[in-house]
Amino acid sequence: MEILRSIVVLIHLIGFATLFGAWLVEAIGRRRITRLMHWGITIALVAGLALAAPWGIDHELNYVKITIKLVVVVVIGALLGIGAARERKTGSVPPGVFWPIGLLTLLNAGLAVIW
Repeated sequence: MEILRSIVVLIHLIGFATLFGAWLVEAIGRRRITRLMHWGITIALVAGLALAAPWGIDHELNYVKITIKLVVVVVIGALLGIGAARERKTGSVPPGVFWPIGLLTLLNAGLAVIW
């Protein structure tokens, strides 16, 4: 069971890396919302929800941490949706929508590692 949980953690990290990597490339480039960002957040969210399930662990889950991380990922998803809609409508993503995506993604990773 521990090997399966480790595989899900790896998938969760791949989702984070996909989201943050795509955002970083766009931060240096044209500052757009890409399909890869949407895929990254979807992978990270689904794997994170799987990790939040109490399966095969011998310790208590930190539900406060899980809740905060879930709220942050929902806000990131909302910003991705708003940014994609604005980009379709006006041709560009406002900086007030684009930059918080990367900052909140880093915050979520920091919460996972430091907390």
